[in-house]
Amino acid sequence: MKVQKNSVILDYQELKRNIDAHKILGHRIICTVGSWDMLHIGHLRYLIEAKKRGDVLIVGVDSDRGIKLYKKNELRPIIPQEERMEMLKYQECVDYITLIDDIDDDGKWQYELIKIIKPHIFVTIPESYPEEQIQDIKLHSDEVLILPRQAENTSTTEIIERMIKKHVEALLSNITKKGQ
Repeated sequence: MKVQKNSVILDYQELKRNIDAHKILGHRIICTVGSWDMLHIGHLRYLIEAKKRGDVLIVGVDSDRGIKLYKKNELRPIIPQEERMEMLKYQECVDYITLIDDIDDDGKWQYELIKIIKPHIFVTIPESYPEEQIQDIKLHSDEVLILPRQAENTSTTEIIERMIKKHVEALLSNITKKGQ
């Protein structure tokens, strides 16, 4: 079976049928989930590293609603979920993209995607999930692989904060110059 590259599949049952076919062919299934807000070099290096662990990479994209809940921030995401999924669709290492919206009122993921597809390896970074959630994720995948961040100072939050700080400093400097 040829991997249908870069497919956005929102229906988990349809995705499961595709993944089951891959499993029959002996393909190793890798899964990761994230916001992917303002896609940057750290994200891309991470996805490439994840893909090296198997044959098929499924990328879950946190919904706009979910990000607002777990980041507790009405200003995020910066990029709408449809555009974040589309950006991932163009990445060579990504095979399937789906939306993650099973977030409870406390901002905790309910694991529906991995309960259904049961990946061989679930890939994450250290700060994505507390140990309790890692143990829950292990119930639905053969292995949990925790990769280090793939680039220093490239988290979306850090990029946004640096950008805002520089712009505020420039504005204040301009105001000060005009007031003299």
